[in-house]
Amino acid sequence: MSVYVGNLSYEVTEDSLNAVFAEYGSVKRVQLPTDRETGRLRGFGFVEMGTDEEETSAIEALDGAEWMGRDMKVNKAKPKEDRSSFGGNRGSYGGRSRY
Repeated sequence: MSVYVGNLSYEVTEDSLNAVFAEYGSVKRVQLPTDRETGRLRGFGFVEMGTDEEETSAIEALDGAEWMGRDMKVNKAKPKEDRSSFGGNRGSYGGRSRY
């Protein structure tokens, strides 16, 4: 499982985020998604820690903490949604068949 880190400065780097979380344990991976069109950071990221205990420690210490001029939002990452289903309501309209 990984940790979601939100409300990040657009100036953050993977190395700087790694350094913050390394204070709470071993960091396995840091991801900072970028906007497809602009290439700019999207203001959030994900950090994978070595153990659940390290993740919990980092979440408790960093959620709401100010870093780079912003109050970070830190919590357990939710599983990625399956975007292949178009709302799960294919072939029907308002609960009734269109045909």
